[in-house]
Amino acid sequence: MNNNTLRVIRIVDGTSVDGPGLRTSIYLAGCNHCCPGCHNEDSWSFKAGQDMTLDIILDYIEEQDFDVTFSGGDPMYQIDGLLPLLKELKNRGRNVWCYTGFTFEEIFNNPERRRVLDYIDVLVDGPFVQEKRDLSLRFRGSSNQRLIKSRVSTPGDIKYWADD
Repeated sequence: MNNNTLRVIRIVDGTSVDGPGLRTSIYLAGCNHCCPGCHNEDSWSFKAGQDMTLDIILDYIEEQDFDVTFSGGDPMYQIDGLLPLLKELKNRGRNVWCYTGFTFEEIFNNPERRRVLDYIDVLVDGPFVQEKRDLSLRFRGSSNQRLIKSRVSTPGDIKYWADD
């Protein structure tokens, strides 16, 4: 795989469970978090799904005309392909959410992964913790996970997403 492709397990359009409104959710392959109780264990394998070019993914998103959510697996394992796609989505005015098992602080402190924060509107961070599972939470599975407006300059400036 290179920075012109992503390993995609599936694309679901018109979903309302991965962020506000109707969205196109793109599930990327590969996750080393392996959270007990994960709702998507099939996404853990880095060989799952198929390689898709960024142009094909962009064309599909434009055709569906929804905002976009990345999930998986964990999109942060495909940073080289994800970053140019995120940049183009923001250039096109899309609202972008991203689910990850990494915490915001882990991403912020990693120079490779930190670059994506400029192009994600809301980061749903942290591993799923089965003991903290809470079905009353919107857009997340366990109470340790946060909905973070990710365009902040330091971890001390974290702002949380809320219905406005």
